[in-house]
Amino acid sequence: MKKTIIAVGLSSIIALTGCATNKDKDQGMGPNNNADNPTNVNNPTQYYDEDYRNHDNKSDDFGFTRTNKTTIKGRNISNKTATVDREQLADIISTLSVQLPNVNDAATLVTDEEVLVVYDTNTKNRTDTADQVKRTAMSIVPRYYHVYVSDDPTLAQSVENFATLQSDSKGVDYTIEETIKRMLKSPQGHKMSDVENENGEMVNDKSDHHDNIHQKTDNF
Repeated sequence: MKKTIIAVGLSSIIALTGCATNKDKDQGMGPNNNADNPTNVNNPTQYYDEDYRNHDNKSDDFGFTRTNKTTIKGRNISNKTATVDREQLADIISTLSVQLPNVNDAATLVTDEEVLVVYDTNTKNRTDTADQVKRTAMSIVPRYYHVYVSDDPTLAQSVENFATLQSDSKGVDYTIEETIKRMLKSPQGHKMSDVENENGEMVNDKSDHHDNIHQKTDNF
C-alpha cells in the first residue's frame, strides 16, 4: 500500500514539473516564445510589471517595464496618455536646488510645459547660480519643458499662487506669461545649446507661444 502511494506521488510530481516546464517555455523570453500569439502570453505582468515586489516600493529599487503590441491589446489603455506627477517633480526640483551652493530657499511650479523656480541666494555670481538652478530643473523634467528662474524672492508668492490652479483654469496662461516676464529680469544662466536659448526654447521655433516673451520684456 505504501509503495502504491509513493508511486502515485512521484507520478504527480513529474506531471506537474512537466507542466511547469512547458508553461515557462510559453511565457519566457526564450526561442519558443511567440509575442504575436496571445495564447502564448498568459501572464501580461511578465511583460509589463509595475512592481515585481507587490507594490512594496523602495527608494533603492530599479524601475522596469516591458511591453509589446500583444500585451497592450490585452489592457484597457484606449484613454490612457503619458502623464507626469507635477507635484513630485516640483518637490524634487526644489529639494535639489537648495542643495546647490549659495541657494537657501526655492519655490518651484511645474505646469504642463514650463518650470518656474524662484530661489533665494547670497551668491556673488548670479548668472552661474541661475544656470545651476535651471539645469537642475532641466535634468528632472521631460526635455520639451522650458525652465525660467529668478533670484528675486518677492516673486515666490506669485509662483505659489498657482499652486491651486490647473492647466485649464481661466486666464492661467496669461498670468503665467506675465509672471515669466518678471522672472526674465533676473539672470537665466547660459544658453542651453546652439539652437536653444537660456530657457530651453528653440531659437527659430516660431510656433512656441513663449517665443516673444523675451522681446515683450524689453518693453517693460
